[in-house]
Amino acid sequence: MRGMPHVILDVVFEDGLLYFAVRNIGTRPALSVSVAFDQPIIGLDGARDVSALPLFQRLAFLAPGREIRTLLDTSASYFGRGQPERIAARISYRDARGRRRSAVIRHDLSIYRSLAYTPAREGER
Repeated sequence: MRGMPHVILDVVFEDGLLYFAVRNIGTRPALSVSVAFDQPIIGLDGARDVSALPLFQRLAFLAPGREIRTLLDTSASYFGRGQPERIAARISYRDARGRRRSAVIRHDLSIYRSLAYTPAREGER
């Protein structure tokens, strides 16, 4: 991936919270980044279709080595509501020369279901 953008969708588990992170792990900027999920992903205690956030529709510019992260849900709420454990996301973007790039990344969120964590106490965040 040397000398070009390379955008991924990562899932981050931190202190009982699940996040989606759009990351450019390449060495050049990515332009017109979009992420299309294979199914709706409902998060934030069932209050929002996280997969439909503007972040995933068209991100004009993502610098090399940068990420944009958004909260999906608490792991207890996400799994307690029976949300999808296996998801696929098609990431599409252009490089500075206008060449289109895309990839499908698959995640199995069930690995986070049984992870132990210590919730942060009031005032520690």
